Amino acid sequence: MATADQVEKHIPVREGVYGDKVVAVEPGGVEYIALKERHGKPLDLFWTWVSPNLEFATVFVGVLGVTVFGGSLLSVILAIIVGTALGSLTHGILSSMGPRYGVPQMVQGRGAFGYWGNLLPSILNFLTASIGWFIVNSVSGAFALMALFGMPFGLFWLAFLIVVLVQVAVAYFGHNLVHAFERYAFWPLAVVFALATIFTLTNTHFVGFNPKAPVAFGGDFGAFMVTAAIAFGYAAGWNPYASDYTRYQKPDVDRRMVGFWAGFGVFISCVILEIMGAGLATVAGTAWGPKDIPTAQMVHAMPGIIYTLTLACIVVGAVAANVLNIYSGAMSFLTLGIKLSMHQRRAIVAAVAGVIGLAIGIIGQANVGPGSNYENFLLVIAYWIAPWLGVVLTDYWMRKGNFGDEEVFYDTSWNTWKGFVAMLVGGAVAIYIFADQTAYLGWFPKNYPQFGDLTFLVGFLLAGILYFAFQGGKVTVDTKGEERVA
Repeated sequence: MATADQVEKHIPVREGVYGDKVVAVEPGGVEYIALKERHGKPLDLFWTWVSPNLEFATVFVGVLGVTVFGGSLLSVILAIIVGTALGSLTHGILSSMGPRYGVPQMVQGRGAFGYWGNLLPSILNFLTASIGWFIVNSVSGAFALMALFGMPFGLFWLAFLIVVLVQVAVAYFGHNLVHAFERYAFWPLAVVFALATIFTLTNTHFVGFNPKAPVAFGGDFGAFMVTAAIAFGYAAGWNPYASDYTRYQKPDVDRRMVGFWAGFGVFISCVILEIMGAGLATVAGTAWGPKDIPTAQMVHAMPGIIYTLTLACIVVGAVAANVLNIYSGAMSFLTLGIKLSMHQRRAIVAAVAGVIGLAIGIIGQANVGPGSNYENFLLVIAYWIAPWLGVVLTDYWMRKGNFGDEEVFYDTSWNTWKGFVAMLVGGAVAIYIFADQTAYLGWFPKNYPQFGDLTFLVGFLLAGILYFAFQGGKVTVDTKGEERVA
């Protein structure tokens, strides 16, 4: 593995002087971060990954396990822990790569997928971040803002605009302000949601399996498996962003602690709020029909002042989540190989993505609630991220993390079909046979509904095995970071 000084001689280095300045627009795009620009410590990752999960979209994952899948409270809680643990583990592994390579997560993927083969995960991540999650979180925050100030539904556009403007402004400035925003948002979010969770759990009822739930045909174990799948999808949804927020840390930092704090931040925040959601679904007086507003159900579980503070924190949490989605969505867009000569190209792409998301959100007014297909959205995320992880982690293991002087990350002539085909075939086969969706039901869940949705597990394993087989079992690296099959 080449040193940082050696790497800087062979690949594009991000231009400009940025350092640790907070109120400054981050220059450049997806280039390598020079050693002189590196800063930060592992603990920073804890706040960065707790704050964006302290929002209602996280809470609603737990609600789905009880109200839609019909799971007993105990099985839903266990599923939340298992699914989140898997997604947090992979998040920690990927986060630890950032200081070593100094480039965004999607750029690292070029090592396994090739320069142009990497378009597949980059496009999927751009769409997931800049449209999917952007709208889900922005609308959730807008509805909370409307409830907080008693705004009529006709002013949805105004609430949505306010939320979007704040999050686009933070993401526009870039890496340092994003980290600072998450750090300062942490304490009010953590305190209020801790109180909301305590009050909710004190009013929780230990319900058993509900066979009359909309998607309860798999029994309690089936509910466990599907809930675990969406919990994994929610946590792993952050995986393609992981190194984006660690690449500024120095190469000699304790990368194990970088991975620990990033993964633990995702795990603890998701588990607590999703368990709160599962408990909220059992509280007397709550209603979860298509016309019921999910955030309004919290009023039945906590005192009025805590409910009001929680609504305010839902708005802040939505912003905390979406500044990451906008920032990393811009990274994925620039990884497509589109050449923009502007000094602040990342910032401009982030702003444009925000405008597009604003337009789509106001027109569609998507909601995070029953009938919104939120559960299907989480499963789809797991469907593509799992086989992508299978390829990326298998490649990392086979080459022992060695990409030489990292020229492979920016060499347009470096093309390989192996990662692309492994991800595509692994994901397609897993979806065709194992998908458990309202729009499409695979052969396996149709005949064995008690096993729920195994798509993400099968996709991960199959893509990894295929990639290993395509490589002939071994990858070596020359001085330029180009692989040779042994």
